[in-house]
Amino acid sequence: MSTLSVVVPVLNDAQHLRVLLDLLARQSKTPDEIIVVDNGSTDDSVFWAQAAGARVIHQPLPGIMAAAAAGYEAATGDLIIRCDADTRPPSDWLRRIDEHFTRSGELDALTGPGRFYDLPSLISVMASFFYASAYFLGIGGAVARVPLWGSNMAFRREIWPAVSEQLDLGNLNLHDDLEFTCKLEPGAITRFDRKLRVGAAGRIFSRKGGLRDSVGVALRTLELNGAAAGVWRRWHQKLGSGRLETR
Repeated sequence: MSTLSVVVPVLNDAQHLRVLLDLLARQSKTPDEIIVVDNGSTDDSVFWAQAAGARVIHQPLPGIMAAAAAGYEAATGDLIIRCDADTRPPSDWLRRIDEHFTRSGELDALTGPGRFYDLPSLISVMASFFYASAYFLGIGGAVARVPLWGSNMAFRREIWPAVSEQLDLGNLNLHDDLEFTCKLEPGAITRFDRKLRVGAAGRIFSRKGGLRDSVGVALRTLELNGAAAGVWRRWHQKLGSGRLETR
């Protein structure tokens, strides 16, 4: 059985974090550790993390990529599971993740979709479908692999050192999950499980300019990683190795 470390970067997310930590405590597969990475909160985030028994570390370098990386570096589990403070995982979330990696010894990373729980019902359905299609199909096509989504992703700890040495933690204009994806080794196996679904806050749609800004950051991340120029080479490598997986 794998040991599981859950990493949660936070910045003034106390209300969301309280709910998440309660949901993690109710998992059918108990995490071996929960690491809350405080990125300079001025609210009660640290208090509630400690009250729930989470391990709290502090990352003064601003940005979610630096915060997440600090959590990954500190994690001791065989599997590192990343989510956001506003993630709402179902009770079988960690069990399902563990089963994927147990069944497939070659699997390096796993991700799944989300449902925006704080939008009106019809808008939530449409926004969730649009976002998942654009990210997993559109971005996936550009990087020639299943892209990891930070609100719902897991990976083997052993792949972290090779990724970490390539990251520019001071760059605030990158999507950390997409940057992580782009830094994976060409032969790494990433998998998408459509049933590995979590709830997520729809701030990207409810915040003025949120979607536009997010798309802009995604394009910059792809540009800096040469995804557009190397797309055919990436697909050739993937098709040759047969290592692009969806479910």
